[in-house]
Amino acid sequence: MSILDGIDGSFRVKDLSLKDKTALAEEIRDVIFKACRENGGHLSANLGIVETMLALYSVFDFPKDKLIFDVGHQCYAHKILSGRKDGFKNIRTDGGLSGFPDREESEYDAFGAGHAGTSLAAGLGFCEARDRADDDYYVVDVVGDGAFVNGLNLEALTASQKKPKKYIVILNDNGMSINKNKNGVYTFLSKRSTKKGYLKGKRAIKKVFGDSFVTGFLRKVRGFIKRIFNGVNVIEQFGFKYVGVVDGNDLKGLTDIMERIKTVAKEKAVFLHVKTVKGKGVKRAEERADLYHGVGKSLSCGCGNFSAALGEKLVSVIEKDKKVVAITAAMKDGTGLAAVEKAFPDNFIDAGIAEEYAVTLAAGMAAGGLKPVFAVYSTFLQRGYDEILHDVCLQKLPVVFCVDRAGLVGADGKTHQGVFDLSYLTHLPGMTVLAPSCINDLNAAIDYALSLSAPVAVRYPKERCGAEREVPPYTETLWERVKSGDKLNILAVGPDMISVALGYADGKDGVGVISARCVKPLDYRMLNDIKNAPVITLEENSVYGGFGDSVRRALSDTDDGKPAFGIISLGVKDAFVKHGSLKRQREENGLDEKSVAAAAERLLRGLTDNKNIKR
Repeated sequence: MSILDGIDGSFRVKDLSLKDKTALAEEIRDVIFKACRENGGHLSANLGIVETMLALYSVFDFPKDKLIFDVGHQCYAHKILSGRKDGFKNIRTDGGLSGFPDREESEYDAFGAGHAGTSLAAGLGFCEARDRADDDYYVVDVVGDGAFVNGLNLEALTASQKKPKKYIVILNDNGMSINKNKNGVYTFLSKRSTKKGYLKGKRAIKKVFGDSFVTGFLRKVRGFIKRIFNGVNVIEQFGFKYVGVVDGNDLKGLTDIMERIKTVAKEKAVFLHVKTVKGKGVKRAEERADLYHGVGKSLSCGCGNFSAALGEKLVSVIEKDKKVVAITAAMKDGTGLAAVEKAFPDNFIDAGIAEEYAVTLAAGMAAGGLKPVFAVYSTFLQRGYDEILHDVCLQKLPVVFCVDRAGLVGADGKTHQGVFDLSYLTHLPGMTVLAPSCINDLNAAIDYALSLSAPVAVRYPKERCGAEREVPPYTETLWERVKSGDKLNILAVGPDMISVALGYADGKDGVGVISARCVKPLDYRMLNDIKNAPVITLEENSVYGGFGDSVRRALSDTDDGKPAFGIISLGVKDAFVKHGSLKRQREENGLDEKSVAAAAERLLRGLTDNKNIKR
C-alpha cells in the first residue's frame, strides 16, 4: 500500500515521518503528472510546490485554518492532501474535480481563485471576519511570484501599515509567472537574498551553532548586514515580518521554519519568501517550465491555431509598419506573441499579470501615435473593463484588442469561460467588435482593425473549427453569406457556431447561414435583405446582452416595435459554466445542432416566443 492511500487530511500528514513525507512527495508528483497527461492541466507549478504543501499540512490545521491560493492553478497537491486523491484522476473532466479551488467542492477550499491578484485582499477579509467574530485560526495565502505584483495585491499590501496577527503570506518564487518574470518588485525581492553567499551563510550558522543563543545573535548580525547592503525591505514597511529566501523544496528545513513562523505570527503577520523549482521531478518540465505551465492531453504544449496565426500575422504587419507594438499580460506563448518577441523584440511588451496596466499602457501608446495590439484571453480582459471604457473608448483611441480563448473553453471551467466579452464590449460607444470565422478571416480582421483608427476588439477561440476558405474584405461586406437561404437564416458568431449552423443546414433548401463576423456594428444592409424570413442567432456568449439582443433590437426597430418575422437567440444560459468537455457545455447551453433544429422547427411553425423554447 502506498503512503498516499492513508492520507485524507492534514492530521494524517502530521503523523508521518520525514522519510515517509519525502516518499509521499514523489507519489503526489506521480499522481499530478499522470492526471495532467490524461486530462491536461497546469503541470509545472504544481510539481514545484509539492514540498511547500506538505510542510503547510504538517504545521497548520486545515480546514480550520484557511488556505487561500493566488492564482488557483497551483492547488493540485492541496486537493490530493485534502481528501480528494481518489477523484483527482478525473480532474477537469465532466463531473470531476475543478482545476482550481472551488468553495462548492470542498471545505478545504476557503476561497475560489482562477484569476491572479485576489489572495491578499481575500486573506485580509478573512482576518477581519475572524477577529470581529472572536474566532481563532490562521489565514495563509500562497501567492505565485507573478501574481504578487498584480495591482489588486499591491493595493491590499499598501492599504495599511498594520497587518492582522495570525496572517501569513507565502510567496512561491519559481522565477516565473508563466514566462520568466521581469517585474521590478519581483527583482527587488529576489536580487540580494538569492545570492549563494547569503543562503550558504544561513546554513553554515545553523550547522555550527545549532539553535543556540549564538545562532540567534549571528542571525541578527547577518540581518543587520543584509539591511545595510540590501536597503530597507519594502515588505516590512507594510506590517509584515519578512522571512526569506527559503528553499521551498527542502521539506525538513521548510517545515522547521513554518513551525517558527507559526509562533511568530501570533504576534505579527509574516511574509515567507520560498524559492521552488517549477516543474520539479520531470526533466522536460524543469527545462521548459514555461512550455509545460499548462498542457493539453498527452502533455501537448503550445498555443492554438488562431493564436499562432495572430503571431505570424503581426510579424508580417510589423515588418511593414514599426508603429505596431504587440502587448501581452504574461501570456506570450498562449497568445502567439512569442513569435513577435523573437522577430521584433523592440515591438513587444510583456506587462506581466497586470491587465489593467496593459490596457492603459496601450491607451497612452495610442495617444502618442503608436498602434498597440493587446493580445489577451477573454476571461482576463474582464479585469481591465474600466480601463477599456475610461482610457480607450472615451478618448476614441486606436487600440486593437485581440481577444483569445473567446467562447466556451471546456476543462478550465467557471473562472475561464470567455462567454461575457460580447456583452461587455458591444455596449461601449465607439467600440468595433469583430469575430473572424477562420484564419484567413482573422488576417482580414487584423488589417481592418488597424485601418480604423478607433478601438477594435477581434474575438476568436483557441482552435480553428471547420475548413479554411477565402473571405471577402471587411470593407466590402461586414457579414459573409456562407450558405444562401430564403426560408430561415442562422446568424452565427465565430467558427464553432458557424460549424454548428452548417451542420444543421446541410442538405436543407432554404436554410441560410451567415457569418456575423462583425458583431458591432451590425451589417444593416444584410439584415434588411433577410428581414422577411425567420432568424436564429447563435453565439458562444451570454444570451443576455450579447449579439442576439442586438439583432433583436435592430429587427424590432419598426413602427410597431415588432420584428416582421420570428427570431430566437441561442446563447449561454444565465449561469456559470462548469469545467468539462466542450461537447457537454454546448449541449447544456443549447448550442448544438439538436438545439438549432428544435429552434428552427418552432420558428417555422410560427412559435416565436423565446420562453417556449427549451434551452
